[in-house]
Parts: sequence; C-alpha cells; structure tokens
Amino acid sequence: MQGAILLRGLRFHARHGVAEQERLVGNEFTVDLRLETDLGRAARTDQVDDTVDYGAVHRAVAQEMATPSRLLEHAAARIARRLLRDFPAVTAVELRLMKRNPPMGADIEAAGVEMRMEG
Repeated sequence: MQGAILLRGLRFHARHGVAEQERLVGNEFTVDLRLETDLGRAARTDQVDDTVDYGAVHRAVAQEMATPSRLLEHAAARIARRLLRDFPAVTAVELRLMKRNPPMGADIEAAGVEMRMEG
C-alpha cells in the first residue's frame, strides 16, 4: 500500500542566506515534507514501529536546519539526502523550504525552493 507521510509547516529559526547579516541574525523558515513509503504494514498492525516516526523526522530536519547554508537549494538537498539515508523505508522525498520575509527589497511573504529526491 504505497502512500506518503505528510508534515506541513515545520517552523525553524535558522541562519541560511547569502548576506553575512542573514547568517548572523537568522530568519524564520518553514519546511513542508512528503515522504513516500509503504503504509501497508502500519495500516495492518497499528504500531508506530511499522511506520516512519514523525518525531525522528523532525529531529533530523532540525539538525540540518541548524547548519547554515548560503543557498536554500543547498539546505533543501542536505535535508532530502539525510531523510533518505536515515529512513530506509522512505523511497522519495518531496520538500519545500521557504524563507519568510526575505531581505530582497520587495513586499513578499516568503521565497523558497521545492524539490523531489528519490532514494
């Protein structure tokens, strides 16, 4: 039973950015995840050990967000690679990483990247 684990709106204060000030002060970021996996066993057993642990996923993403990157593309790829490595049941990661109110001289809610990576 193929399906996906969805985590929407994970929020982090992180230090990603091209400008030195962004890496010094930081900004608010959101991460949305779609983790493709087989849901069949968990659907039958009702046991957390038979699925992808959301808490462990959040901790992995938080650790990657704590490592500064100049580009969101770099941070997003690190997160996707980490999730594929740490959670073998995940066959593909779709990820959206958004920087809230980026310093780009425009009235904008957020700017970011979206990617898909397969294991």
